Amino acid sequence: MTVTAVIGSQWGDEGKGKAVDFLAERMDYVARFNGGNNAGHTVINEFGTFKIHLVPSGIFAKNTTGLIGGGVVIDPAVLIDEIEMLNKAGIGVDGRLWISPRSHLIMPYHKILDGLYEEAKGAGATGTTRRGIGPVFADKVSYNGIRWTDFASDMFEQRLQMQLELKNKIIIALGGEALKYETVRDEYRGYYLKLKPYIKELFSLVQDGLKEGKNFLLEQAMGTFLDTDWGTYPFVTASTTIPSAASAGLGIPPKYITNVIGVTKAYTTRVGAGPLPTEIHDYESEVYKKFGEVAATTGRTRRVGWLDLEIVKTAVQLSGMTEICLTKLDVLSGLKEIQVCVGYKMNGEAVRYADVDAYGLDKVETVHQSMSGWSEDISKARTFEELPVNAQKYVKMIEEAAGVPVKWIGVGPEREATIRR
Repeated sequence: MTVTAVIGSQWGDEGKGKAVDFLAERMDYVARFNGGNNAGHTVINEFGTFKIHLVPSGIFAKNTTGLIGGGVVIDPAVLIDEIEMLNKAGIGVDGRLWISPRSHLIMPYHKILDGLYEEAKGAGATGTTRRGIGPVFADKVSYNGIRWTDFASDMFEQRLQMQLELKNKIIIALGGEALKYETVRDEYRGYYLKLKPYIKELFSLVQDGLKEGKNFLLEQAMGTFLDTDWGTYPFVTASTTIPSAASAGLGIPPKYITNVIGVTKAYTTRVGAGPLPTEIHDYESEVYKKFGEVAATTGRTRRVGWLDLEIVKTAVQLSGMTEICLTKLDVLSGLKEIQVCVGYKMNGEAVRYADVDAYGLDKVETVHQSMSGWSEDISKARTFEELPVNAQKYVKMIEEAAGVPVKWIGVGPEREATIRR
């Protein structure tokens, strides 16, 4: 029995979807345990190209069962669309995708409030995805949430009526338009009827699986430094993103998590506001154009920067990473020189990530190391030895700095474009 957690070691968008997709083949269960549809994982395999936000990315492995834990907040419309998309593509999920009844629902007022709060903050906006994630987690911890379990009785109607009385006052005060109870009630009743066949208490299933020696793959949403406590607060997400969140969000005791794979992009990207110490501001430069990406969830262009080893090292220590999956090494091909951040300074003194807050991180001086690049196309490489010498040196440099081995190297977006060491 193995329980492996796959986490992002940066600010999300590291390529966790691809990592989970190729690791899932040997797993009995793949599970989401945190976040919501503010996370977008892109999977490219023999079935096509898929952008997934709630269903675990390992669902494409036919013998694998997908679990959505109670720690995940769910936009029912998004989940229904994903299930229909997968079934239409021939990826049958009926009978092998289960949703915890403990999951909280993203309601229409959560999305409205998310947008209104951001607008009210003006220049101080945190750059949320406006998917309602923050407001639904706020309701969860303030006893105002609505869960799937509420639909089994008349609690849904009672709780919805109470919440609309509260939320409409705030929405109107911030310049929005009040929601109608009957409209929301009927819409969500319809969602429940469609998703009811997939809703199942996961506790016994998970515990029995652990006793029977089943293999679990835990799929994190977002990245380490979007964690509510350890990330660049307030420019973070609303949930815990480190592996310990699987204990609360899925019911996996910490002692069972034996492997933690840190998915690390060969450079650094970030969506939205918040510090990015190695950010490249020359938008016309060759490097900026090579690193430029569009986020799967928001469609926003990601901010880009050189690889930040201080961030990676901190993630290794914080999450107990046992190995690294390095992604997008192929994007660096063609660069004559590659910069790597090996540390920070502030007022002439060396500092670590944990020594400063988000606003201090925005002011640190990055210490860079220059490495020679390579010109070869590495997308067809399938062994480490096939990589150019300078690419090999880049990988070994990351291993040495992080203190854990790089076990997988992504050299293209497709599942097969992966070097296994």
